[in-house]
Amino acid sequence: MKKTSVLLGAAFMLALSGCDHSVDQEKTSISTQAEQQQQATEMDHSEMSHSSSGELPPGMQEAKHPAFKPGSQAVVTADHMKGMKGAVATIVGAYDTTVYEVTYTPTNGGEKVKNHRWVVQQEIADAGDKAFKPGEKVTILADHMPGMKGASGTIDSGEKTVVYMIDYTPTTGGDEVKNHKWVTESELEAK
Repeated sequence: MKKTSVLLGAAFMLALSGCDHSVDQEKTSISTQAEQQQQATEMDHSEMSHSSSGELPPGMQEAKHPAFKPGSQAVVTADHMKGMKGAVATIVGAYDTTVYEVTYTPTNGGEKVKNHRWVVQQEIADAGDKAFKPGEKVTILADHMPGMKGASGTIDSGEKTVVYMIDYTPTTGGDEVKNHKWVTESELEAK
């Protein structure tokens, strides 16, 4: 009887350890999948071309005194995307506006995007001429990235400045980015 009890106990412990192992494998598998999905999401954002049609939001006003005139070239000092910093840009357009850094949750269910640069005044629902303050909640009309248009966001910071639409070829290689929206005057320097 003792031998049977010992064997049953051993079999029971073996079965439990097998269950623990499969639970650990399942946890590892779920964790690995989550990490891969997060890496893929990050890669999607860094690899996006950010080319656009060049269509302007309603109400955009050409800048009266831009430091860089349309058709001229400048060096990009911003690093919003991989391959942007140091790229030579051709200025497509220059506009006077208020520009915002925003945090938002994409409408397509992706991870929260923090401190996205830039969304202009004209790309915020019901903005009018009123400047937004940090912490204010807004609805974003820009569609620079998937899941951005219609997203609820929070203003992180804002400033009245000249923004530029630019064409540039990434320093990392690849296709030319056309009509990228937006870089600020302080994110460009003379070539």
